[in-house]
Amino acid sequence: MGSGQWHVEKRSTLKNDSFVKEYNPVSETGSLSIIVLGASGDLAKKKTFPALFNLFHQGFLSPDEVHIFGYARSKITDEELRDKIRGYLVDEKNASVKYEALSMFLKLIKYVSGPYDSEEGFKRLDKAISEHEISKKTSEGSSRRLFYLALPPSVYPPVSKMIKAWCTNKSDLGGWTRIVVEKPFGKDLESAEQLSSQIGALFEEPQIYRIDHYLGKELVQNMLVLRFANRLFLPLWNRDNIANVQIVFREDFGTEGRGGYFDEYGIIRDIIQNHLLQVLCLVAMEKPVSLKPEHIRDEKVKVLQSVIPIKDEEVVLGQYEGYRDDPTVPNDSNTPTFATTILRIDNERWEGVPFILKAGKAMSSKKADIRIQFKDVPGDIFKCQNQGRNEFVIRLQPSEAMYMKLTVKQPGLEMQTVQSELDLSYMQRYQGVSIPEAYERLILDTIRGDQQHFVRRDELKAAWEIFTPLLHRIDKGEVKSIPYKQGSRGPAEADQLLKKAGYMQTHGYIWIPPTL
Repeated sequence: MGSGQWHVEKRSTLKNDSFVKEYNPVSETGSLSIIVLGASGDLAKKKTFPALFNLFHQGFLSPDEVHIFGYARSKITDEELRDKIRGYLVDEKNASVKYEALSMFLKLIKYVSGPYDSEEGFKRLDKAISEHEISKKTSEGSSRRLFYLALPPSVYPPVSKMIKAWCTNKSDLGGWTRIVVEKPFGKDLESAEQLSSQIGALFEEPQIYRIDHYLGKELVQNMLVLRFANRLFLPLWNRDNIANVQIVFREDFGTEGRGGYFDEYGIIRDIIQNHLLQVLCLVAMEKPVSLKPEHIRDEKVKVLQSVIPIKDEEVVLGQYEGYRDDPTVPNDSNTPTFATTILRIDNERWEGVPFILKAGKAMSSKKADIRIQFKDVPGDIFKCQNQGRNEFVIRLQPSEAMYMKLTVKQPGLEMQTVQSELDLSYMQRYQGVSIPEAYERLILDTIRGDQQHFVRRDELKAAWEIFTPLLHRIDKGEVKSIPYKQGSRGPAEADQLLKKAGYMQTHGYIWIPPTL
C-alpha cells in the first residue's frame, strides 16, 4: 500500500467461509435416486414432493443427476401420480413463475406399483432405479439411493427388509443407501426399542435418518448460533439468572379428519415427546466440542439423561369439549388433546429451573414459541416488578421473530415505566428472503449426509424413558384429562401449575409483529 493511500476491500459476502468449508460436506458424484414410499399418501403429496420440488427449483437438485421414484400399492400410471401431486407444488401466486420448473420436475418422476412386503414389487423398483443409473452413465455401485418412508410405522420393518434385500446400493464401491423414517417412532420405550432393533439389524446408524421436522425450522436451527456465538448470553444462560423456560405449541383447530389416528397417540406422543423435547435439548445443552453432528447429538443425549422422573402433580392434561363427538373416537376416551408438564434437569446449570412444555389443540391462537423468563431484578428501586419480568422470546411460528421484553421509561415528563421490547422480526429484517420449509432443509441434509438435525437411537431411547411411565399411567386412566372449551387457553389448572412453578405472566403487554 502506497504512503497516504487508503485501501478499501469490498465485502462480497456475509458468509463465514471457514465455517462453510469445514462443515459443508464434500460434493459427491454419481446419480441420485430419491424414492418416496407411500407416494400416493397425504404426507408425500403435502410435504415430501413439495419439498423436493422447491429444492429442485432452487438448484439443489440437478436434473442431470437426480431422478425421483414413487412407490405405493395404488395401481396408477406415472402421469396419474404427477396429476395427483401437481396441485400441491405451486399455488396461484407463483404458478406462472414456476411453470417451466414444474414441467421439468414432473418429468423426473416415475411411478412403480407394488405391495410393501412383496419382493416382486421391490425387484421392479430396483430395476427402474438401475435403468436410471445406467442412463446417467453412473458406474456400478457409485450412485446414491435415498428412500423416504412416508408410511405408517407399522410397515417400517417389512419395507426395510425389502429395501435391504433388493434395493440397496453397493456402498463398498463408493455409493450409499439411506432411509428416512417419520415419527411416530414407537408409542413407548418398548415399542420404540423394538422398532429400532428391527431397522438397526438391517441398516447401520449412519444410514438411518429419523426425521423430526421441528429441527428443520429456521428459528430452531438458530438456537446454537444464538447461544454460542453471542457473548451476551453466555453468562446469563443458567439457574442464577433464569427463573423458568417455557416451550409452547398451540393450534387453533382440533383433530378434524384424523380423530381416530390421534386418539391412538395423544398430544404428548404427537408433539411433546418429540418436537418440544428436541427444542428443550437445544435450549439446555452444553456447548459441543465442535459442530460435527455427533458432538452436538452427544450433548443432547446428556440433557435427556439428566431429566428426573416427571411427577404427577406437575402434569395437567386436558381434552377439548366436542373431541369425543368424532365417530372415530371412543366415547370414554381419556386421550389428552392438551398437556402441560414440567421437566426438571438435574445438573449444575439447570438445577431448580422448571422447563414447562405446553401443547394443545383447539386453543385460542396458533403459535409456537420459546420463552426464557429471567429472575426479578434485586433491589427494584423503580417498584415495577408487577409489570412483568424480562423475557427472551423466540417465536418459531407464525411470523418468525426474536424479541426481548424489557422495562423502559414511558415517554413523557413523568417517571413511569412500561414493558416494551427489542425486536428482531424476520419479515421486516429479512425482506425478500424466503425462509425454507423444514422438510426442504432436512431432505437436503439427508442427501449431504449431515445427521445433525436427526434423532440418534440413544437419543430416542432417552426421550422415551422420560415419558413412558407417564404415558402408561394415562393409558390406564390413572391421570385424567380435564375438559376445556374450544378456543380457550386450556384448563385453568394449567395456568395454576405455571404460577406454582414460578412463571410470572405479563399482564397488559401484547407483542405486535412490525409491519413493513
